[in-house]
Amino acid sequence: MSLADKLFLKYVDLTVFLFLSGCKNVLLSDFNFQEKRMSPIIIKTIQFFLSLSILIVLHELGHFIPAKYFKTRVEKFYLFFDVKFALFKKKIGETEYGIGWLPLGGYVKISGMIDESMDKEAMAEEPKEWEFRSKPAWQRLIIMLGGVTVNFVLAVIIFIGLAFTYGEQYISNDGLKDGVWVTDTNLGDALGIKTGDRFVAIDGKEVENLQTIPYELVYGEKFTIERDGNKIEKEVPVDFIETISANKENARFISQRSPFIINSVPKNSPNSTTGFEKGDALIEIEGNTVEYLDQVSPYLEENKGKTVNLVVKRNGTNVPLQAKISDEGKLGVTLGFDTMEEYAEKGYFKVETLNYTFLESIPAGWNKGVKTLTDYIKGMKKIFNPDTGAYKEVGGFAAIGGMFPDTWNWPAFWATTAFISIILAFMNILPIPALDGGHVMFLLYEMVTGRKPSDKFLEYAQITGFFILIALLLFANGNDLYKWLFK
Repeated sequence: MSLADKLFLKYVDLTVFLFLSGCKNVLLSDFNFQEKRMSPIIIKTIQFFLSLSILIVLHELGHFIPAKYFKTRVEKFYLFFDVKFALFKKKIGETEYGIGWLPLGGYVKISGMIDESMDKEAMAEEPKEWEFRSKPAWQRLIIMLGGVTVNFVLAVIIFIGLAFTYGEQYISNDGLKDGVWVTDTNLGDALGIKTGDRFVAIDGKEVENLQTIPYELVYGEKFTIERDGNKIEKEVPVDFIETISANKENARFISQRSPFIINSVPKNSPNSTTGFEKGDALIEIEGNTVEYLDQVSPYLEENKGKTVNLVVKRNGTNVPLQAKISDEGKLGVTLGFDTMEEYAEKGYFKVETLNYTFLESIPAGWNKGVKTLTDYIKGMKKIFNPDTGAYKEVGGFAAIGGMFPDTWNWPAFWATTAFISIILAFMNILPIPALDGGHVMFLLYEMVTGRKPSDKFLEYAQITGFFILIALLLFANGNDLYKWLFK
């Protein structure tokens, strides 16, 4: 079989991932990554291939198991493509199992099926009882739906495991003392929001988790904020995805407002002898009342290289100090309380911690899977609207690899794998010939009308689907290449 034929095999669609880059930042926001001494590129690569291998094998099992159950012959079961040769292969019974050398996906070859292998000679013969084409339409439908079903179920199982093992921790939107901190004014101006605003709802749904707000806004249409006691309805600009894409380094542009609390003063700090103590809260700088980091930063910038008058609150007492501001606009101190609980005790924000029993983790995992899928569908709708500019963020292999963290962390790895599994489920069910969804579409037509599409029609449909997939692959990976070269 030629290289073109191999790439034309049925499950090349496993490599067709369309998504908005930046989603991963929100998806993985609940996990703290631990640094390991290994190249970030190597770590990402290992995670990518491990995740891809798991997803490919389980997706193909989703087709393989019902095919075998309905006594349909499966000629090959491969992880990766075996163009010209395989790294490993072994025939057990009627099926050859193997690992190819070209990591662009995987495939199962089912006898008597008009797939991308275009085995015209076999299809010209009389149907055999073990062939796919000889089976009732409902059995063929189950075989074709097996892959996407496994992908979705796998994602739900992973989410259940994460909920049961790690629970969930997030900053409560309701628990914010004085609204949010808009850390990037350009993105804030694009939405018409500013520091101090309180988010009430996005697309009519109450906002609970502060960390998901940027993500919800990317996919949302409308939102409600509270400012100075008044509720204001706003629309998310149609091109907001394009705006945030141009500011990816500031994609997390909404955060909690944190007080300027001194934690420690390094010995090499210009203020090592100023008199700062752990727990000091900066409340005044050059006569200006301050409390939060966002209020202090402009005054530090304004007084670079100067000595300024400060007032800190220490154990309920106001203590005046003089401090030096570096040429970079820094005081040279570390900030923050030692624990998140201290912020909650002082009333600045509240951290919600949810621990699940095994039974409780099941609906939690299911809801996470459903929400991930529906949010992804929202994103796809925006991709197909040219006005949003979202098509510019369609990514290929490099973007997929970039979804993984550059330090090893099992919760993050499994969360990313679950997300990609959801993507696979959705992409494969699209009604495009050569994808599972294309086969399902023709099978449903057959079941409704009682008429099976001709082999010649299916052959042409597969060719059409092939060119659609190739176009998508070229576009997605071309986007990756363009970003690498010019951005």
